[in-house]
Amino acid sequence: MSSAKESTGPSSSSSDEKHDAKHHHVVPTVVAEKEGAKLMEVKNADLAVALTSTQLDPLSRASIQLYLILVVAFMGSMSNGFDGQVMGAVNGMNQYLNYFGISGADAGGGVGTATALIFGIYQIGSIVGVLLAGPLTDGKFGRRGGMFIGATIILIGAITITTALDKPYLLGGRFVLGLGVSITATACPSYVVEMAPPQWRGRLTGLFNSILVSFVWFLPESPRWYVSAGKVDKAAEVLAKYHGNGDVNAPLVQLELKEFEESIKLDASDKRWWDYSELVNTSNARYRTLMMLMMGFFGQWSGNGLGYFLTVLFKNAGVESQERRLVLNFVNTIVSAIGASIGTSLCDTLGRRTMWFWGTFASASTLIIVTVCTALFGQNSANPDGANAAIAFIFLFGFVFSFAYTPLQALVPTECLANNTRAKGMAMYSLAVSCAGLVGNYAGPIALQNIGWKYYIVYVCWDIFECTMIWFFAVETRGRTLEELNEIFESPNPVKASLAKKKIAVVEKGGQVEVMHVENEIV
Repeated sequence: MSSAKESTGPSSSSSDEKHDAKHHHVVPTVVAEKEGAKLMEVKNADLAVALTSTQLDPLSRASIQLYLILVVAFMGSMSNGFDGQVMGAVNGMNQYLNYFGISGADAGGGVGTATALIFGIYQIGSIVGVLLAGPLTDGKFGRRGGMFIGATIILIGAITITTALDKPYLLGGRFVLGLGVSITATACPSYVVEMAPPQWRGRLTGLFNSILVSFVWFLPESPRWYVSAGKVDKAAEVLAKYHGNGDVNAPLVQLELKEFEESIKLDASDKRWWDYSELVNTSNARYRTLMMLMMGFFGQWSGNGLGYFLTVLFKNAGVESQERRLVLNFVNTIVSAIGASIGTSLCDTLGRRTMWFWGTFASASTLIIVTVCTALFGQNSANPDGANAAIAFIFLFGFVFSFAYTPLQALVPTECLANNTRAKGMAMYSLAVSCAGLVGNYAGPIALQNIGWKYYIVYVCWDIFECTMIWFFAVETRGRTLEELNEIFESPNPVKASLAKKKIAVVEKGGQVEVMHVENEIV
Protein backbone atom coordinates (compact mmCIF):
# COMPACT_ATOMS: atom_id res chain seq x y z
CA MET A 1 0.00 0.00 0.00
CA SER A 2 1.33 3.45 -0.83
CA SER A 3 1.78 6.08 1.84
CA ALA A 4 1.75 9.84 1.95
CA LYS A 5 5.14 11.50 2.12
CA GLU A 6 6.02 13.96 4.90
CA SER A 7 6.99 17.32 3.49
CA THR A 8 6.97 19.61 6.53
CA GLY A 9 8.82 17.69 9.22
CA PRO A 10 8.88 14.36 11.06
CA SER A 11 5.64 12.77 12.18
CA SER A 12 4.75 12.53 15.83
CA SER A 13 3.63 8.90 16.06
CA SER A 14 4.46 5.52 14.60
CA SER A 15 1.16 5.38 12.79
CA ASP A 16 1.82 8.79 11.23
CA GLU A 17 5.27 7.62 10.09
CA LYS A 18 3.67 4.79 8.15
CA HIS A 19 0.66 6.62 6.75
CA ASP A 20 0.60 10.40 7.10
CA ALA A 21 -2.39 12.01 5.41
CA LYS A 22 -1.74 15.68 6.19
CA HIS A 23 1.49 16.75 4.46
CA HIS A 24 0.86 19.47 1.95
CA HIS A 25 2.37 22.84 1.15
CA VAL A 26 1.27 25.67 -1.13
CA VAL A 27 2.81 25.81 -4.60
CA PRO A 28 1.98 27.65 -7.85
CA THR A 29 -0.05 25.73 -10.41
CA VAL A 30 2.83 25.77 -12.92
CA VAL A 31 5.14 24.07 -10.39
CA ALA A 32 2.59 21.38 -9.68
CA GLU A 33 2.15 20.73 -13.40
CA LYS A 34 5.92 20.43 -13.94
CA GLU A 35 6.10 17.83 -11.18
CA GLY A 36 3.56 15.73 -13.06
CA ALA A 37 0.96 16.22 -10.36
CA LYS A 38 -2.67 15.30 -10.75
CA LEU A 39 -4.71 18.43 -10.07
CA MET A 40 -7.94 17.89 -8.16
CA GLU A 41 -10.72 20.13 -6.86
CA VAL A 42 -11.90 18.82 -3.51
CA LYS A 43 -13.92 20.01 -0.54
CA ASN A 44 -11.78 18.29 2.11
CA ALA A 45 -8.06 18.09 1.37
CA ASP A 46 -7.27 15.73 4.25
CA LEU A 47 -10.00 13.32 3.20
CA ALA A 48 -8.81 13.46 -0.42
CA VAL A 49 -5.28 12.54 0.70
CA ALA A 50 -6.56 9.67 2.83
CA LEU A 51 -8.71 8.32 0.01
CA THR A 52 -5.79 8.55 -2.43
CA SER A 53 -3.69 6.41 -0.10
CA THR A 54 -6.50 4.00 0.86
CA GLN A 55 -8.15 2.52 -2.20
CA LEU A 56 -11.04 0.23 -1.26
CA ASP A 57 -11.92 -2.62 -3.60
CA PRO A 58 -15.74 -2.63 -3.91
CA LEU A 59 -15.62 -6.37 -4.70
CA SER A 60 -13.30 -7.43 -1.89
CA ARG A 61 -14.47 -9.90 0.74
CA ALA A 62 -14.65 -7.19 3.43
CA SER A 63 -16.62 -4.84 1.14
CA ILE A 64 -19.14 -7.54 0.25
CA GLN A 65 -19.47 -8.39 3.94
CA LEU A 66 -20.13 -4.71 4.65
CA TYR A 67 -22.88 -4.64 1.99
CA LEU A 68 -24.56 -7.64 3.59
CA ILE A 69 -24.31 -6.04 7.03
CA LEU A 70 -25.95 -2.86 5.77
CA VAL A 71 -28.68 -4.81 3.97
CA VAL A 72 -29.92 -5.91 7.40
CA ALA A 73 -30.07 -2.29 8.55
CA PHE A 74 -31.78 -1.31 5.28
CA MET A 75 -34.63 -3.61 6.28
CA GLY A 76 -35.50 -1.09 8.98
CA SER A 77 -36.79 1.25 6.30
CA MET A 78 -38.94 -1.43 4.67
CA SER A 79 -41.45 -1.38 7.53
CA ASN A 80 -42.35 2.27 6.95
CA GLY A 81 -42.31 2.12 3.15
CA PHE A 82 -44.12 -1.22 3.15
CA ASP A 83 -46.93 0.24 5.25
CA GLY A 84 -47.39 3.11 2.82
CA GLN A 85 -47.46 0.88 -0.26
CA VAL A 86 -49.69 -1.83 1.22
CA MET A 87 -52.17 0.48 2.95
CA GLY A 88 -52.37 2.63 -0.16
CA ALA A 89 -53.48 -0.43 -2.14
CA VAL A 90 -55.69 -1.90 0.61
CA ASN A 91 -57.44 1.46 0.99
CA GLY A 92 -58.60 1.13 -2.61
CA MET A 93 -60.19 -2.30 -2.11
CA ASN A 94 -63.96 -2.45 -1.66
CA GLN A 95 -63.59 -5.69 0.33
CA TYR A 96 -61.56 -3.87 2.99
CA LEU A 97 -63.88 -0.86 3.03
CA ASN A 98 -66.99 -2.99 3.39
CA TYR A 99 -65.50 -5.31 6.04
CA PHE A 100 -64.58 -2.45 8.38
CA GLY A 101 -67.53 -0.25 7.43
CA ILE A 102 -65.46 2.56 5.90
CA SER A 103 -66.93 5.06 3.44
CA GLY A 104 -65.30 5.76 0.09
CA ALA A 105 -66.13 2.90 -2.26
CA ASP A 106 -67.71 5.36 -4.68
CA ALA A 107 -64.67 7.66 -4.48
CA GLY A 108 -62.18 4.98 -5.50
CA GLY A 109 -60.85 4.42 -1.98
CA GLY A 110 -61.30 5.20 1.69
CA VAL A 111 -61.97 8.88 2.42
CA GLY A 112 -63.47 10.78 5.31
CA THR A 113 -62.96 10.77 9.06
CA ALA A 114 -62.73 6.98 9.58
CA THR A 115 -59.90 6.64 7.05
CA ALA A 116 -58.21 9.72 8.54
CA LEU A 117 -58.21 8.03 11.95
CA ILE A 118 -56.87 4.70 10.63
CA PHE A 119 -53.96 6.39 8.89
CA GLY A 120 -53.42 9.00 11.63
CA ILE A 121 -53.18 6.53 14.54
CA TYR A 122 -50.02 5.09 12.95
CA GLN A 123 -48.38 8.52 13.18
CA ILE A 124 -49.55 8.95 16.78
CA GLY A 125 -47.79 5.69 17.65
CA SER A 126 -44.65 7.02 15.96
CA ILE A 127 -44.80 10.21 18.03
CA VAL A 128 -44.98 8.16 21.25
CA GLY A 129 -42.07 6.03 20.01
CA VAL A 130 -39.86 9.11 19.83
CA LEU A 131 -39.75 9.18 23.65
CA LEU A 132 -38.05 5.78 23.61
CA ALA A 133 -36.02 5.92 20.39
CA GLY A 134 -33.20 8.27 21.43
CA PRO A 135 -32.39 6.75 24.84
CA LEU A 136 -32.60 3.18 23.49
CA THR A 137 -30.25 3.90 20.58
CA ASP A 138 -27.75 5.92 22.64
CA GLY A 139 -27.87 3.55 25.63
CA LYS A 140 -25.72 0.57 26.52
CA PHE A 141 -27.36 -1.60 23.85
CA GLY A 142 -26.14 0.72 21.07
CA ARG A 143 -27.53 1.04 17.57
CA ARG A 144 -28.08 -2.72 17.30
CA GLY A 145 -30.19 -2.76 20.44
CA GLY A 146 -32.41 -0.02 19.08
CA MET A 147 -32.90 -1.92 15.83
CA PHE A 148 -33.78 -5.14 17.66
CA ILE A 149 -36.30 -3.60 20.05
CA GLY A 150 -37.98 -1.60 17.28
CA ALA A 151 -38.23 -4.63 15.01
CA THR A 152 -39.74 -6.74 17.80
CA ILE A 153 -42.46 -4.13 18.41
CA ILE A 154 -43.14 -3.99 14.66
CA LEU A 155 -43.73 -7.74 14.64
CA ILE A 156 -46.28 -7.42 17.44
CA GLY A 157 -48.10 -4.62 15.59
CA ALA A 158 -48.09 -6.52 12.29
CA ILE A 159 -49.57 -9.64 13.90
CA THR A 160 -52.29 -7.56 15.57
CA ILE A 161 -53.25 -5.90 12.28
CA THR A 162 -53.25 -9.20 10.39
CA THR A 163 -55.62 -10.83 12.89
CA ALA A 164 -57.85 -7.77 13.43
CA LEU A 165 -61.55 -8.64 13.43
CA ASP A 166 -62.90 -5.13 13.86
CA LYS A 167 -61.88 -1.50 13.71
CA PRO A 168 -60.58 -1.15 17.35
CA TYR A 169 -58.15 -4.06 16.83
CA LEU A 170 -57.02 -2.52 13.54
CA LEU A 171 -56.41 0.84 15.23
CA GLY A 172 -54.51 -0.79 18.10
CA GLY A 173 -52.25 -2.70 15.73
CA ARG A 174 -51.46 0.40 13.69
CA PHE A 175 -50.57 2.32 16.86
CA VAL A 176 -48.11 -0.41 17.94
CA LEU A 177 -46.70 -0.63 14.41
CA GLY A 178 -46.03 3.12 14.35
CA LEU A 179 -44.35 2.87 17.76
CA GLY A 180 -41.88 0.25 16.53
CA VAL A 181 -41.20 2.00 13.22
CA SER A 182 -40.25 5.19 15.07
CA ILE A 183 -37.52 3.31 16.96
CA THR A 184 -36.08 1.57 13.90
CA ALA A 185 -36.25 4.86 11.96
CA THR A 186 -33.90 6.32 14.57
CA ALA A 187 -31.48 3.42 14.99
CA CYS A 188 -31.14 2.06 11.45
CA PRO A 189 -30.08 5.18 9.48
CA SER A 190 -27.70 6.21 12.28
CA TYR A 191 -26.05 2.80 12.02
CA VAL A 192 -25.82 2.88 8.22
CA VAL A 193 -24.29 6.35 7.93
CA GLU A 194 -21.76 5.58 10.67
CA MET A 195 -20.69 2.25 9.16
CA ALA A 196 -20.39 3.39 5.53
CA PRO A 197 -16.95 4.57 4.27
CA PRO A 198 -17.00 8.33 3.47
CA GLN A 199 -16.53 7.82 -0.27
CA TRP A 200 -19.50 5.42 -0.47
CA ARG A 201 -21.69 7.03 2.19
CA GLY A 202 -24.18 8.65 -0.18
CA ARG A 203 -24.93 5.53 -2.19
CA LEU A 204 -24.98 3.12 0.74
CA THR A 205 -27.07 5.35 3.00
CA GLY A 206 -29.34 6.27 0.12
CA LEU A 207 -30.22 2.59 -0.24
CA PHE A 208 -31.64 2.68 3.28
CA ASN A 209 -35.09 3.68 2.04
CA SER A 210 -35.33 1.59 -1.31
CA ILE A 211 -36.82 -8.61 9.01
CA LEU A 212 -34.37 -7.40 10.98
CA VAL A 213 -34.85 -9.28 14.31
CA SER A 214 -33.10 -12.42 13.11
CA PHE A 215 -29.84 -10.83 11.97
CA VAL A 216 -29.18 -7.64 13.93
CA TRP A 217 -26.95 -9.18 16.61
CA PHE A 218 -24.61 -10.61 13.96
CA LEU A 219 -23.68 -7.06 12.89
CA PRO A 220 -20.63 -5.16 14.17
CA GLU A 221 -21.46 -2.11 16.27
CA SER A 222 -20.98 1.42 14.87
CA PRO A 223 -17.35 2.59 15.32
CA ARG A 224 -18.53 6.05 16.36
CA TRP A 225 -20.66 4.50 19.09
CA TYR A 226 -17.63 2.45 20.24
CA VAL A 227 -15.56 5.63 20.59
CA SER A 228 -18.37 7.38 22.48
CA ALA A 229 -18.46 4.39 24.86
CA GLY A 230 -14.68 4.57 25.40
CA LYS A 231 -13.93 1.45 23.31
CA VAL A 232 -11.43 2.97 20.87
CA ASP A 233 -9.65 -0.32 20.10
CA LYS A 234 -12.88 -1.93 18.94
CA ALA A 235 -13.65 1.12 16.82
CA ALA A 236 -10.23 0.87 15.18
CA GLU A 237 -10.78 -2.82 14.48
CA VAL A 238 -14.09 -2.17 12.69
CA LEU A 239 -12.70 0.76 10.71
CA ALA A 240 -9.63 -1.19 9.64
CA LYS A 241 -11.72 -4.11 8.39
CA TYR A 242 -14.31 -2.15 6.43
CA HIS A 243 -12.60 1.17 5.59
CA GLY A 244 -8.87 0.34 5.50
CA ASN A 245 -8.37 -3.00 3.76
CA GLY A 246 -7.56 -4.59 7.13
CA ASP A 247 -4.82 -2.04 7.99
CA VAL A 248 -5.41 -0.17 11.25
CA ASN A 249 -2.72 2.34 10.22
CA ALA A 250 -4.31 3.19 6.86
CA PRO A 251 -4.60 6.99 6.43
CA LEU A 252 -8.39 6.91 6.18
CA VAL A 253 -8.69 4.84 9.37
CA GLN A 254 -6.31 7.13 11.27
CA LEU A 255 -8.09 10.24 9.98
CA GLU A 256 -11.50 8.94 11.02
CA LEU A 257 -10.28 7.82 14.45
CA LYS A 258 -8.66 11.19 15.06
CA GLU A 259 -11.82 13.05 14.06
CA PHE A 260 -13.99 10.76 16.19
CA GLU A 261 -11.88 11.37 19.27
CA GLU A 262 -11.80 15.13 18.66
CA SER A 263 -15.54 15.47 18.09
CA ILE A 264 -17.01 12.90 20.48
CA LYS A 265 -17.39 14.10 24.05
CA LEU A 266 -17.41 11.45 26.74
CA ASP A 267 -19.56 13.69 28.97
CA ALA A 268 -21.93 14.87 26.20
CA SER A 269 -25.72 14.84 26.29
CA ASP A 270 -25.91 11.42 24.62
CA LYS A 271 -24.83 10.00 28.00
CA ARG A 272 -27.92 11.55 29.62
CA TRP A 273 -31.11 10.03 28.23
CA TRP A 274 -33.22 13.05 29.14
CA ASP A 275 -30.93 15.80 27.77
CA TYR A 276 -31.73 17.11 24.27
CA SER A 277 -30.13 20.53 24.81
CA GLU A 278 -27.23 19.98 22.41
CA LEU A 279 -29.68 20.07 19.52
CA VAL A 280 -30.27 23.80 20.10
CA ASN A 281 -27.66 25.23 22.48
CA THR A 282 -25.33 26.72 19.80
CA SER A 283 -25.78 28.32 16.39
CA ASN A 284 -23.97 25.30 14.92
CA ALA A 285 -26.46 22.92 16.56
CA ARG A 286 -29.46 25.01 15.59
CA TYR A 287 -28.45 25.04 11.91
CA ARG A 288 -27.97 21.28 11.98
CA THR A 289 -31.40 20.90 13.57
CA LEU A 290 -32.91 23.20 10.94
CA MET A 291 -31.55 20.95 8.17
CA MET A 292 -32.95 17.90 9.92
CA LEU A 293 -36.39 19.47 10.39
CA MET A 294 -36.50 20.73 6.79
CA MET A 295 -36.01 17.21 5.50
CA GLY A 296 -38.47 15.82 8.06
CA PHE A 297 -41.33 18.10 7.00
CA PHE A 298 -40.45 18.50 3.32
CA GLY A 299 -40.12 14.74 2.90
CA GLN A 300 -43.77 14.34 3.97
CA TRP A 301 -45.37 17.43 2.47
CA SER A 302 -43.97 17.49 -1.08
CA GLY A 303 -46.98 15.65 -2.50
CA ASN A 304 -46.01 12.13 -1.55
CA GLY A 305 -48.71 12.16 1.14
CA LEU A 306 -51.14 11.65 -1.72
CA GLY A 307 -49.55 8.22 -2.20
CA TYR A 308 -51.81 6.69 0.45
CA PHE A 309 -54.76 7.71 -1.70
CA LEU A 310 -53.51 7.00 -5.23
CA THR A 311 -56.57 4.94 -6.06
CA VAL A 312 -58.66 8.03 -5.26
CA LEU A 313 -56.42 10.11 -7.54
CA PHE A 314 -56.88 7.57 -10.33
CA LYS A 315 -60.63 7.71 -9.77
CA ASN A 316 -60.50 11.51 -10.01
CA ALA A 317 -58.57 11.11 -13.28
CA GLY A 318 -61.41 9.02 -14.71
CA VAL A 319 -60.43 5.39 -13.95
CA GLU A 320 -63.69 3.66 -12.99
CA SER A 321 -62.53 0.04 -12.58
CA GLN A 322 -61.20 -1.04 -9.17
CA GLU A 323 -58.97 -3.64 -10.82
CA ARG A 324 -57.41 -1.07 -13.13
CA ARG A 325 -56.86 1.37 -10.26
CA LEU A 326 -55.03 -1.33 -8.27
CA VAL A 327 -52.92 -2.26 -11.30
CA LEU A 328 -51.98 1.39 -11.81
CA ASN A 329 -51.12 1.65 -8.11
CA PHE A 330 -48.74 -1.31 -8.52
CA VAL A 331 -47.19 0.17 -11.66
CA ASN A 332 -46.58 3.42 -9.78
CA THR A 333 -44.68 1.42 -7.14
CA ILE A 334 -42.36 0.01 -9.81
CA VAL A 335 -41.82 3.41 -11.43
CA SER A 336 -41.03 4.97 -8.04
CA ALA A 337 -38.59 2.16 -7.22
CA ILE A 338 -36.75 2.80 -10.49
CA GLY A 339 -36.53 6.50 -9.66
CA ALA A 340 -35.22 5.73 -6.17
CA SER A 341 -32.56 3.36 -7.53
CA ILE A 342 -31.31 5.89 -10.07
CA GLY A 343 -31.27 8.68 -7.48
CA THR A 344 -29.35 6.52 -5.03
CA SER A 345 -26.70 5.73 -7.65
CA LEU A 346 -26.24 9.42 -8.49
CA CYS A 347 -26.42 11.18 -5.11
CA ASP A 348 -22.62 10.99 -4.64
CA THR A 349 -22.17 12.46 -8.12
CA LEU A 350 -24.84 15.16 -8.25
CA GLY A 351 -24.67 16.19 -4.62
CA ARG A 352 -27.39 16.37 -1.97
CA ARG A 353 -28.33 20.04 -2.37
CA THR A 354 -28.69 19.82 -6.17
CA MET A 355 -30.86 16.72 -6.02
CA TRP A 356 -32.98 18.16 -3.23
CA PHE A 357 -33.72 21.46 -5.00
CA TRP A 358 -34.36 20.14 -8.50
CA GLY A 359 -36.26 17.11 -7.23
CA THR A 360 -38.63 19.38 -5.32
CA PHE A 361 -38.96 21.75 -8.27
CA ALA A 362 -39.79 18.81 -10.55
CA SER A 363 -42.34 17.54 -8.00
CA ALA A 364 -44.12 20.89 -8.06
CA SER A 365 -44.05 21.01 -11.86
CA THR A 366 -45.52 17.54 -12.33
CA LEU A 367 -48.21 18.16 -9.70
CA ILE A 368 -49.28 21.31 -11.55
CA ILE A 369 -49.82 19.25 -14.72
CA VAL A 370 -51.67 16.52 -12.77
CA THR A 371 -53.95 19.17 -11.27
CA VAL A 372 -54.72 20.80 -14.62
CA CYS A 373 -55.31 17.51 -16.45
CA THR A 374 -57.53 16.16 -13.68
CA ALA A 375 -59.57 19.38 -13.59
CA LEU A 376 -60.05 19.45 -17.38
CA PHE A 377 -60.17 15.78 -18.31
CA GLY A 378 -61.05 13.87 -15.13
CA GLN A 379 -64.34 12.20 -14.22
CA ASN A 380 -67.19 12.52 -16.74
CA SER A 381 -64.80 13.72 -19.43
CA ALA A 382 -65.11 12.58 -23.03
CA ASN A 383 -61.35 13.02 -23.56
CA PRO A 384 -59.55 9.80 -22.49
CA ASP A 385 -56.21 11.13 -23.75
CA GLY A 386 -56.39 13.98 -21.26
CA ALA A 387 -57.22 11.57 -18.44
CA ASN A 388 -54.30 9.34 -19.46
CA ALA A 389 -52.02 12.39 -19.37
CA ALA A 390 -53.04 12.96 -15.73
CA ILE A 391 -52.19 9.34 -14.94
CA ALA A 392 -48.84 9.58 -16.75
CA PHE A 393 -47.82 12.64 -14.73
CA ILE A 394 -48.87 10.93 -11.49
CA PHE A 395 -46.31 8.27 -12.42
CA LEU A 396 -43.76 10.93 -13.33
CA PHE A 397 -44.30 12.64 -9.98
CA GLY A 398 -43.63 9.32 -8.21
CA PHE A 399 -40.42 8.93 -10.22
CA VAL A 400 -38.96 12.40 -9.56
CA PHE A 401 -39.99 12.45 -5.90
CA SER A 402 -38.42 9.04 -5.30
CA PHE A 403 -35.33 10.05 -7.30
CA ALA A 404 -34.63 12.89 -4.88
CA TYR A 405 -36.25 12.13 -1.57
CA THR A 406 -35.88 8.36 -1.16
CA PRO A 407 -32.07 8.51 -0.85
CA LEU A 408 -31.95 11.92 0.83
CA GLN A 409 -34.50 11.29 3.58
CA ALA A 410 -32.09 8.93 5.35
CA LEU A 411 -28.89 10.65 4.21
CA VAL A 412 -29.36 14.37 4.91
CA PRO A 413 -30.45 14.24 8.57
CA THR A 414 -27.86 11.63 9.58
CA GLU A 415 -25.05 13.52 7.84
CA CYS A 416 -26.04 16.88 9.28
CA LEU A 417 -26.42 15.76 12.89
CA ALA A 418 -23.28 15.64 15.06
CA ASN A 419 -22.28 12.30 16.56
CA ASN A 420 -23.22 13.27 20.12
CA THR A 421 -26.71 14.23 18.99
CA ARG A 422 -27.27 11.82 16.10
CA ALA A 423 -29.50 9.28 17.87
CA LYS A 424 -31.60 11.87 19.71
CA GLY A 425 -31.61 14.08 16.63
CA MET A 426 -32.92 11.18 14.56
CA ALA A 427 -35.58 10.65 17.22
CA MET A 428 -36.59 14.30 16.73
CA TYR A 429 -36.48 13.70 12.98
CA SER A 430 -38.88 10.80 13.48
CA LEU A 431 -41.08 13.13 15.54
CA ALA A 432 -41.08 15.71 12.73
CA VAL A 433 -41.89 13.04 10.14
CA SER A 434 -44.67 11.67 12.33
CA CYS A 435 -46.21 15.08 13.01
CA ALA A 436 -46.07 15.99 9.32
CA GLY A 437 -47.47 12.60 8.39
CA LEU A 438 -50.26 12.93 10.97
CA VAL A 439 -51.38 16.24 9.47
CA GLY A 440 -51.21 14.93 5.90
CA ASN A 441 -52.78 11.55 6.57
CA TYR A 442 -55.59 12.95 8.70
CA ALA A 443 -56.35 15.96 6.51
CA GLY A 444 -55.89 14.12 3.21
CA PRO A 445 -58.95 11.82 3.15
CA ILE A 446 -61.19 14.56 4.53
CA ALA A 447 -59.96 17.10 1.96
CA LEU A 448 -60.25 14.63 -0.91
CA GLN A 449 -63.84 13.91 0.15
CA ASN A 450 -64.77 17.60 0.27
CA ILE A 451 -62.74 19.39 -2.43
CA GLY A 452 -61.34 16.57 -4.59
CA TRP A 453 -58.53 17.50 -6.99
CA LYS A 454 -58.34 21.06 -5.65
CA TYR A 455 -56.45 19.60 -2.68
CA TYR A 456 -53.44 19.04 -4.97
CA ILE A 457 -52.96 22.83 -5.19
CA VAL A 458 -51.97 22.89 -1.50
CA TYR A 459 -48.98 20.68 -2.27
CA VAL A 460 -47.99 22.71 -5.32
CA CYS A 461 -47.82 25.91 -3.27
CA TRP A 462 -45.92 24.18 -0.47
CA ASP A 463 -43.38 22.73 -2.92
CA ILE A 464 -42.63 26.22 -4.22
CA PHE A 465 -42.00 27.34 -0.63
CA GLU A 466 -39.73 24.33 -0.13
CA CYS A 467 -37.65 25.25 -3.18
CA THR A 468 -37.07 28.71 -1.72
CA MET A 469 -35.97 27.30 1.64
CA ILE A 470 -33.65 24.73 0.06
CA TRP A 471 -32.01 27.34 -2.19
CA PHE A 472 -31.19 29.71 0.67
CA PHE A 473 -30.51 27.33 3.57
CA ALA A 474 -29.62 23.79 2.42
CA VAL A 475 -25.90 22.98 2.70
CA GLU A 476 -23.99 20.51 0.54
CA THR A 477 -22.65 17.59 2.60
CA ARG A 478 -21.08 15.53 -0.18
CA GLY A 479 -17.31 15.03 -0.14
CA ARG A 480 -16.71 15.56 3.57
CA THR A 481 -16.35 13.35 6.62
CA LEU A 482 -19.15 13.60 9.16
CA GLU A 483 -16.81 15.27 11.64
CA GLU A 484 -15.39 17.77 9.11
CA LEU A 485 -18.91 19.08 8.48
CA ASN A 486 -18.53 20.89 11.80
CA GLU A 487 -16.47 23.56 10.00
CA ILE A 488 -19.37 24.12 7.61
CA PHE A 489 -21.94 24.67 10.33
CA GLU A 490 -19.56 26.93 12.30
CA SER A 491 -19.18 29.19 9.26
CA PRO A 492 -21.04 32.55 9.14
CA ASN A 493 -22.47 31.41 5.79
CA PRO A 494 -22.83 27.60 5.89
CA VAL A 495 -24.27 27.36 2.36
CA LYS A 496 -21.35 29.24 0.80
CA ALA A 497 -18.82 27.31 2.88
CA SER A 498 -20.36 23.99 1.86
CA LEU A 499 -20.02 24.84 -1.85
CA ALA A 500 -16.37 25.98 -1.64
CA LYS A 501 -13.67 23.71 -3.08
CA LYS A 502 -9.90 23.49 -2.68
CA LYS A 503 -7.43 22.75 -5.44
CA ILE A 504 -4.73 20.23 -4.57
CA ALA A 505 -1.99 18.47 -6.52
CA VAL A 506 -1.27 14.79 -5.93
CA VAL A 507 2.17 13.44 -6.92
CA GLU A 508 3.22 9.79 -6.69
CA LYS A 509 6.97 9.31 -6.24
CA GLY A 510 8.53 5.97 -5.52
CA GLY A 511 5.33 4.43 -4.20
CA GLN A 512 4.66 7.40 -1.93
CA VAL A 513 2.01 10.06 -2.27
CA GLU A 514 2.78 13.75 -1.77
CA VAL A 515 -0.02 16.31 -1.71
CA MET A 516 0.38 20.05 -2.30
CA HIS A 517 -2.12 22.87 -2.04
CA VAL A 518 -2.22 24.97 -5.17
CA GLU A 519 -2.22 28.78 -5.04
CA ASN A 520 -5.67 30.40 -5.24
CA GLU A 521 -6.95 27.14 -3.81
CA ILE A 522 -10.53 28.20 -3.08
CA VAL A 523 -12.52 27.75 -6.28
